[in-house]
Formats: sequence, structure tokens, C-alpha cells
Amino acid sequence: MLVMGYLAIGLRTLRRHPAESWRPPRRLAPDAIRRGWPCLIRQVVGTAVGGYVLLMAVAVGYYRGVARAGPQFLASAFTGAATLIGITLPLFFIASWMVVAVRRRSAGATGG
Repeated sequence: MLVMGYLAIGLRTLRRHPAESWRPPRRLAPDAIRRGWPCLIRQVVGTAVGGYVLLMAVAVGYYRGVARAGPQFLASAFTGAATLIGITLPLFFIASWMVVAVRRRSAGATGG
């Protein structure tokens, strides 16, 4: 419901100001502005931590609102998700690095 509400607010804002062109803030800009290993590492780790926090919020909400399971449920959710992040973070980092490398190579080939 929250996601649908945010999407509705975004659509309503776009309808009120259709002539204004949207530009992403500099902090969200592509690698043309931000380059290097520190930026890539920060982006990957930030995405992983944000995803973990969101997953834990959903797990706690489910535990408190629906499941009413024993406390082992939350312990298992926290440790299981942390294990999943630990396994997938290196793979996500390599995939992100490959995307950045391909974008740079294609931008260099087109003269961009």
C-alpha cells in the first residue's frame, strides 16, 4: 500500500508540472560524474545494507503482525539474511563492476 501511495504521489506531481524536465541529483548521477573503486564499493555496500535493513523490517513486521511465532523465528531471519548477504555480496560486487566496465568501454567507443 505504501509503494502504491508513493507511486500515486509521483504521478500526481508529474501531472501538475509536465513541462519541467527532471534531472537526477548529482549524488545519483551515473559514473560519468562519480568514478573509481571507492564509489563502486560504497554503492554496492550501501545497496546491500539498505536491502538487509528493508528485509529485516519486513521480517519483524511479519513476526509482530502475522506470524506470532517463537523468538527463534526472528533469530533465524536475522542470521539467515546475514548469511545470504555474505554469500551474494561478492557476486553483486563483481556484477556491478562488470556493468560499469561495459558502460565505460561503450562510452569510449562512441566517443562519449
